[in-house]
Amino acid sequence: MSTYVIGDLHGCHAEFVDLLEALSFDPRRDRAWLVGDLVNRGPDSLACLREVRALGDAARCVLGNHDLHFLVAARGGRIKPRSAFASIVNAADGGALLDWLQSRPLTVRRDNTLMVHAGLLPEWGLDQAQALAAEVEAALAAEQAGAFLERLFGDEPSRWRDDLEGMDRLRFIVNAMTRMRFIDADGRLEFTAKRGLASAPDGFEPWFRFPRGDDATLLFGHWAALEGQTPGARVDARALDTGCAWGGTLTALELETGKRTRVPSRQPQEA
Repeated sequence: MSTYVIGDLHGCHAEFVDLLEALSFDPRRDRAWLVGDLVNRGPDSLACLREVRALGDAARCVLGNHDLHFLVAARGGRIKPRSAFASIVNAADGGALLDWLQSRPLTVRRDNTLMVHAGLLPEWGLDQAQALAAEVEAALAAEQAGAFLERLFGDEPSRWRDDLEGMDRLRFIVNAMTRMRFIDADGRLEFTAKRGLASAPDGFEPWFRFPRGDDATLLFGHWAALEGQTPGARVDARALDTGCAWGGTLTALELETGKRTRVPSRQPQEA
């Protein structure tokens, strides 16, 4: 049995099928871990959701920021008719797919290996990270999930405190796990820089350049500009988003061997 960690799909269904074929993926034997952002940008978000959901127990997926953006828009009735999301909510199985996506976790863990969409604050151990993720997952599962999603977006608070409460606490957890790129020495989040490492504001570094107090292996997507690399990392952090939606590649990392398999994008190359 092999476990393949697969980068952000972003609606690139044809490439996902290409990658599974290149891996000779067998859902009776193998497992697929997806780092989130199944939807948006690419041409067929609906097919991506259907494909991953159809894999059943053979696939595990965490929520990404684009998945949450879709949930906020769909639950709030703000889907534009020609948007990438319209085909999902208008599909016969759209409601089931929406419920399935909303029930995805923020983290997936095996021993000291943790998958999360954007990354992990250096001060959060794996047990703490799972507990914090569970708080958000409980809010998404609650009857008031619509109200929770309505208040989810925002950049504040920008720094973690153990005594954070309510929406401030939940929003920070979501932002750290699904949007984080650069932080400062105090763990403050910075959201204006979204490109490569050279775009870091003064006083900020990529989160993986700060040491941790454990030997965790962290699997993440979200940051296509890294092209699958984590230069200068002081932790075992493995980047999986290689920009398929931007004309790059779609990447799978085999956990057991460390081997990477890539298939080319069918999307236009980003200028």
